[in-house]
Amino acid sequence: MHVIAKTREPAQINAVALKAYARIADAWALSVKEAASLADMSESTWKRARKPDFAGELTKDQLLRLSAVIGIYKSLELYFSDSLARSWFTRPNAGPLFGGSRPIDAAVEGGLPQILAIRTYLDALRGGA
Repeated sequence: MHVIAKTREPAQINAVALKAYARIADAWALSVKEAASLADMSESTWKRARKPDFAGELTKDQLLRLSAVIGIYKSLELYFSDSLARSWFTRPNAGPLFGGSRPIDAAVEGGLPQILAIRTYLDALRGGA
């Protein structure tokens, strides 16, 4: 049996990741500043990146951030009710990673390592780690 693997162009991967991330930012009601900071972009770049014809490139760090945020979103959707899943990331949290701050603030301040820690934390909560 001969299997041919489809490879995706980086621009195609970026477009899919940005589309998914834009939907998540909307679902979580993130401000332009919050969404841009979480993705490690300037606000003007984020405004351009939201558009379907965005031709810019994402850095590996940005792509990893978007991927991790998509994983966080999926974990929240699986673990919590819709209303809590949509607000969890922007509500104060007394959990060990947050110390009373909002997960979005901890993620922006801590960068990619903190975003990955939040994803691991949520995976552990739902029994995946």
